[in-house]
Amino acid sequence: MSAKLLGLCLLSASLLGAAAPARANQDQVQFLHNINVGPGESVHDAVCIFCGVHVEGEVDGDLVVIFGNVRLHGQAHHDVVAIFGSVTAAGDSSIGGDLVSVFGSVHLGDNVSVGKDMVTIFGVQHVPRSASVGKDRVSISPWIFFGPLLIVLFALILIVHEVQAHRRRQFFPNYPLPPRQ
Repeated sequence: MSAKLLGLCLLSASLLGAAAPARANQDQVQFLHNINVGPGESVHDAVCIFCGVHVEGEVDGDLVVIFGNVRLHGQAHHDVVAIFGSVTAAGDSSIGGDLVSVFGSVHLGDNVSVGKDMVTIFGVQHVPRSASVGKDRVSISPWIFFGPLLIVLFALILIVHEVQAHRRRQFFPNYPLPPRQ
């Protein structure tokens, strides 16, 4: 029994030793610190949380920003995703994959190309006619989210106001109203 256990342990150790380690030589991952890719510079993937990404060079992989903004003056060869932030692409920039913005706006300059889909959820798209989108362009208006939210908020304020007025009338039943002037 112990020989089988020893053999299993040796087999497991040899398989673990042969596994290739993950490589992230040119990835940039930041938290609370902006990522800047200068002209002539290149990164593979860029992920930024509570910060922004400014690209004047190239991003070979995906570019993801959460609670921050993307400013693209170069090229992003794959997807660009911004959640709770805006995406601004200067003139003659290119995005090879999808462009997705959730709770943020998209501003594209002249002659900007998006290789696949451009999706803006609860945000606004500012796209000139010279910009090209390879496949679908989808925009879900922020009013679809904020409209019902404002209606519910207004109803809640009205209910609270009426409950307070009712309590005031119960608390001061014997006090006359002030005379009209």
